[in-house]
Amino acid sequence: MKFATEKLNFMSQEQIKQYQFEKLSNQLKYCYNNSEFYRKRFKDAGALPGDIKSIEDFRELPVFMTKVLERESQRESLERYGHPFGMHLCCRPEELTLTSTTSGTTGIPTFTYTFSHRDINGLQAQNWAHMFKCGGVSPGDRVLFCYALGIYATTMVLWGIRKLGALPIDVDVRGGSEPILQFADLVKPYAGCFTPSLAEYLIGRSQDVIGKPVSELGFKALFLTGEPAVGIPEVKQRLEDAYKCRIYDYMAQGGGSFGLSCDSDEYHGMHCYAPDYNLYQDDIIDPETKKPIDIVEGAIGEAVHTSLDRDAVPVIRYAYGDIVQVYTEKCPACGFAGKRVKVIGRSDDMLIVKGANIYPAAIKNVIAEFIPKITGEMRIVLDTPPPRVVPPLKVKLEYGKGMGSDQLPGLEAEINKQLHARVRLTPKIIWVPPGSMEKSMRKTPLFEKNY
Repeated sequence: MKFATEKLNFMSQEQIKQYQFEKLSNQLKYCYNNSEFYRKRFKDAGALPGDIKSIEDFRELPVFMTKVLERESQRESLERYGHPFGMHLCCRPEELTLTSTTSGTTGIPTFTYTFSHRDINGLQAQNWAHMFKCGGVSPGDRVLFCYALGIYATTMVLWGIRKLGALPIDVDVRGGSEPILQFADLVKPYAGCFTPSLAEYLIGRSQDVIGKPVSELGFKALFLTGEPAVGIPEVKQRLEDAYKCRIYDYMAQGGGSFGLSCDSDEYHGMHCYAPDYNLYQDDIIDPETKKPIDIVEGAIGEAVHTSLDRDAVPVIRYAYGDIVQVYTEKCPACGFAGKRVKVIGRSDDMLIVKGANIYPAAIKNVIAEFIPKITGEMRIVLDTPPPRVVPPLKVKLEYGKGMGSDQLPGLEAEINKQLHARVRLTPKIIWVPPGSMEKSMRKTPLFEKNY
């Protein structure tokens, strides 16, 4: 894999860092000059854009934005100026070409995914097009695009498919699995864009709906996002075995933090192929103290997002809550020279059990290794609001087909042994039959909330 901006492929890491800083300086000045919100943030931090002499200086600034602050910014702009795009909007509302929102599953939707004409038709589209090109998509190919359409965040991806010269076949996931499978059978797409939950759901529905397994749909690549799945070896293998194609993991939090896994049997994280568009791979903090963490091989922390080339709603030191592990050495599979990240979990999903910080994704990674003795479906059962949990933590699992009740105590002991060794957790496992847990076509919930 290579960087999306061609000239970066001929630069050393120090030269890339200098190029990032030049773009950062321009972005900070632009935000300061065009946004009352950012002027106040700089004032509160006791700094001006001109005071920032390096990326290290910049990382000493406090977090400028969170979801809570973004929603407050949107509320204020709606009250004062009659638009919901926030006080951090840096252009006139009339200059906007596309707006998309988060799903609003944890609160009021936010308009982070809002772009000017230059934004969406420039590096944004170029970076998306690069992602599909890395997965083998060529001009003229068809891409089955199955998310909630309309004003949702994934809408922006369509610009990249078109930029490449490919044809998006966009089927709203809210219409159910039948039209998705029927269109897949009709148009013979080269690639598909799904959530991992949808990809798994279609495996079980394909034979009933179109009379053939998903392996006969002819996909050459699937691009999956939104959930921890492809990074789990057993899940990645199960999906690739079912679809008979390469499965890629990708992300673009806030429309800027581009990352894609490479064409490798083994998962080596998402390759940060657009470091000239967002600084997230170079800025991680301690999720509790919010202090900078050194960017070294294997460092773990909360990613902080900063736009380097956006007009409409640039984000400056935005802590979305993603806990990532950063890798600075070349990818052992494809030789990519930039940084790579693995998503460990989300700060708002973190649980505290006996003083230890536990991420659901870490539990899922361990239990997936026991497939097919279990199905892989999992829910963490919460009787009181998180993050603190009175032990033992309850984990509901589906046992696999063919597993007898007499085998479950031994299996439970094996699972708990691995969880204790690797996650510092010994949960109470609640066994349920295969197929008991409801499956989602969008994102499968991690928690069962009984409070």
